[in-house]
Amino acid sequence: MGIPQIEANKIQRIATLLKAIAHPLRLSIIELLAQKNKLSVSELCAYLNCEQSYLSHNLNYMRLQGILDCERQGQKVYYSLRLKHITALLDCLEKCTCEKEL
Repeated sequence: MGIPQIEANKIQRIATLLKAIAHPLRLSIIELLAQKNKLSVSELCAYLNCEQSYLSHNLNYMRLQGILDCERQGQKVYYSLRLKHITALLDCLEKCTCEKEL
């Protein structure tokens, strides 16, 4: 007796999403875009204090996973959250974290 196919697909989608955001830089990108709505790559670099190539790699990965949208305006590329409700997931995860008792 296994997991029904519908549930297995749902579980796989959730696992893929969690994997896609399971990195401190990616979580920071989500938090920042939730606050600012839309930022260019150079603005994100300034806020996050990281190299553009490293940031661009992570932004592209998140875009391919359907988490971010991007829009080119002239020479600049702007990113925004496609999955706006992902911040609710982060809020829930923050509430679920347990601190070690001393």
